[in-house]
Amino acid sequence: MCPLPQQPSHTTKSPRDVLDSIFAFSPNRDTLGATSYFIVGNEGNILIDCPALDQANLDFLRSHGGVKWLLLTHRGAIGKTAELQQNLSCEILIQEQEAYLLPGLTVTTFTQELTITPTAKVIWTPGHSPGSSCLYYNNLGGVLFSGRHLLLNQQGEPVPLRTAKTFHWPRQINSLKTIIQTFTPETLNYLCPGANTGFLRGKRFIDQAYQRLAALNLQALLETQAIL
Repeated sequence: MCPLPQQPSHTTKSPRDVLDSIFAFSPNRDTLGATSYFIVGNEGNILIDCPALDQANLDFLRSHGGVKWLLLTHRGAIGKTAELQQNLSCEILIQEQEAYLLPGLTVTTFTQELTITPTAKVIWTPGHSPGSSCLYYNNLGGVLFSGRHLLLNQQGEPVPLRTAKTFHWPRQINSLKTIIQTFTPETLNYLCPGANTGFLRGKRFIDQAYQRLAALNLQALLETQAIL
C-alpha cells in the first residue's frame, strides 16, 4: 500500500448522499475541482473519477465495501489514479484513446460502450476530450454521470460548455444529440455532472434530465464561441 500524499484535515468533508446508494465527494483540487461519485451496488461498487486521495475518503470507500471499478470519464479526471488503485485494488476503466495516459497501470478499455454491471454501462461521448465518456445507471429512473461532457451553467441548467481546451466542439454537440436520441423521459430522470456542482445551489442532482437536454437548441450551441 502506498503512502498518502494528502493527509486529512479538520476541513475534510464526508461524501454527500446524493440519491439512493449514490454519494458525491467534495471537489478535488487534483482534478481542477471535479466532483467524483460513488455507486454502491450488489454487483460491485463503482467510483466515477478520482476523489482526493486522503485517509478519510479511503476509509469511507472501504467501509462501503471497497471499489470494483474506477471509471475515468476523461483525461482530466485521472488525478491520483495509480495511488487509488494501489490502495483499493480496483479495476481502472477508460476509453481506449486515453489509456496511454496511464502507463504501467493495468486498465480495461472500451470503444463505443461497455456494460460493466447489470445496472451500469459506459458510453463514449467524445468532444470535451477524445475519450470523454459518461456512465449510465439504469436504477432510479435512469441516472447519467456526465463527467465534463455536460456541466451546469450559471442558471443551473445542464449544457455542454465550450472552452479553450475543448478537443472537438462539433463532436461534443453530436455526442449530446446521440444521448437525446438514445434515452427517453422514462429512462433518463437524473443527471450528475462532474464539475460546476456549486451551481446546483443546494440540490444534489439535476432532475427531469431528459426534458432539459431535449429542450436545448443544438444549432445555437454549435455556434457558441469558446469560453476563455
